[in-house]
Amino acid sequence: GVINVISARPKDKFEASGDARYGNLNSYGGTAMVNIPVGEGLGVRAAVNYDQQDSNLLKGAPSPIKLSPFRKVFSSRLSFGGSLGDNFDFVIRGDYTQSKGATTNAIPLSTFFPDLGAIAIDPVYVDSSSRNQRTLRIAEAFPHGRNNKNWGVMGEFTYDFGPAALTYVGSHRESDRNDTRNLLLFGALNNPAFFVGDFKQDSHELRASFGKDGPLHGQVGAYYFKEKSFIEFNIGNPLSGIVAGNNFNAVGFAFPQGPTIAESKAAFGQLTYDITEDLHITAGIRHTRDFKSRDGATVLDFNTVANSFCGTIRCVLNENIAARKFRKTTWKVGIDYDAPGLGLVYATVSTGYKAGGFNDGCITGQGVGCSRTVDELFYNPETITAYEAGVKFRLMDNALRLNVSAFHYDYSSLQLSTIVTGNGPPATLTRNAGSAKVDGIEFETLISPSDNDRVEFAINYTNARYDDFVPSVNVGTAAAPIIVFRDFKGLQLDHAPKWSAAAGYTHTFPLGNGGKVDAAVRTRLSSEFFLQDLNRLAQYHQPAFTKTDLTLTYNAPEDRFYIQGFVKNLENEITLASASSGLAAAATPEEPRTYGIRAGFKF
Repeated sequence: GVINVISARPKDKFEASGDARYGNLNSYGGTAMVNIPVGEGLGVRAAVNYDQQDSNLLKGAPSPIKLSPFRKVFSSRLSFGGSLGDNFDFVIRGDYTQSKGATTNAIPLSTFFPDLGAIAIDPVYVDSSSRNQRTLRIAEAFPHGRNNKNWGVMGEFTYDFGPAALTYVGSHRESDRNDTRNLLLFGALNNPAFFVGDFKQDSHELRASFGKDGPLHGQVGAYYFKEKSFIEFNIGNPLSGIVAGNNFNAVGFAFPQGPTIAESKAAFGQLTYDITEDLHITAGIRHTRDFKSRDGATVLDFNTVANSFCGTIRCVLNENIAARKFRKTTWKVGIDYDAPGLGLVYATVSTGYKAGGFNDGCITGQGVGCSRTVDELFYNPETITAYEAGVKFRLMDNALRLNVSAFHYDYSSLQLSTIVTGNGPPATLTRNAGSAKVDGIEFETLISPSDNDRVEFAINYTNARYDDFVPSVNVGTAAAPIIVFRDFKGLQLDHAPKWSAAAGYTHTFPLGNGGKVDAAVRTRLSSEFFLQDLNRLAQYHQPAFTKTDLTLTYNAPEDRFYIQGFVKNLENEITLASASSGLAAAATPEEPRTYGIRAGFKF
């Protein structure tokens, strides 16, 4: 699914609010907002946010390098907009974010899987305490951190001509990335590295909606997006010998890429016809054209031209140049019925597409260190046909809400990414699986047996599996390859538990002053799921778990302010976000138990 976050628009009245929190892991932060009217129908809205939290990890070896704070983020947004007359609405926004903090968020893979075993054999998960699963027992020798900056401006303008309304949405964004890293933390090396880059993005969308007062209504439009970036990942000196066969006094082994370009153009349209006041059919179509290119290299850096490798400060080992074009037409058809006294009944069939691209590296024989085949360097577009049907009912004067849906997703050339190392530097490799299928049923209900009680319950069954995928790895050398295959047919997709459920209960205690206290408990249950590692043709096992959250909230009369105590992940269950093998074999644990207080006001 997709979560669409829509920021509040400026209003022509005064509003203000503030929230603050403090909790364990030295977590604290706050948000403040003020909205000021500047004329009839117009307003200016400003918001700022600060968020800081220490690392989830615990030190298990002495080192002067600090793990915390892991997250230290400041962000701000300024908006101006509203209505001019009866026909014109607009909003213009500018935002800025600076992200600092340590970048180490993983521990050795052996903490969870002490015996990886042979290639194509799934390792055994070994459980232990939360503290052990978060303890970093490697003494870091080099600093690590980030200082990334992002800013952008966007505008949305709509003019209603009567028979049709015209809307333009445009934005410009820039990002500066500056990461320092202690690379290969879990292998034999403690190695300084850095990642720098700058990114620029522009997007434009123009759409016209029409027919709002008739049985036939819809919209048509066009979209354009372009991103251009210049990046460099430098992993320091130790790995240069792996590629060049000798260090040659090298001080850096780097992958400069730039410009890298991603461009997308699309035209789309969608029509809805009201067969009756309650019965509607919808059909839509979109044609997309994508272009991607890269101009990069793999280089060795020296602190002097007096080296025996190439006689310059920066020696090019190979060039990574690639460009590809893709195009695809996707569509959607659906029917929905507003059942009187019940709610919505619907069914849809739609198709989707994700452009292909290319991986880091170069084809064997095209330069020093080139080790990719054509199939490894390039990957194809991913496509999906999705079927869904369901109901969204509101019964008993909204005291009972019931949502049920069934779905089937049919993927073709599913794109899968994994960290691949072999005997060289780590790289993210995306490849295509032949096909995959996902079947599922979702059930969700909300019951309000009284004005002061609310019960929520949801259960999901998902059968997400590979249908046709036989990946391989070379466990030998380029000169003497030994190819190992594994048939993934029938194995579960990543992060796809077959069963998951959530249940919650909230009770409200009314107070004599007009305020109230809400006591809430919510728990989430998940069956086991797996994380794939195509570097070893294996899946890492995440056992079934439950995580429970508690909140106790005082709300003042008219909700003028609130004070809340909270606990998240009461069980202190540690689950895996990712895992990979190789020179930097690592597992990334998700957050342990967190707790604290929040408070806020609004007027």
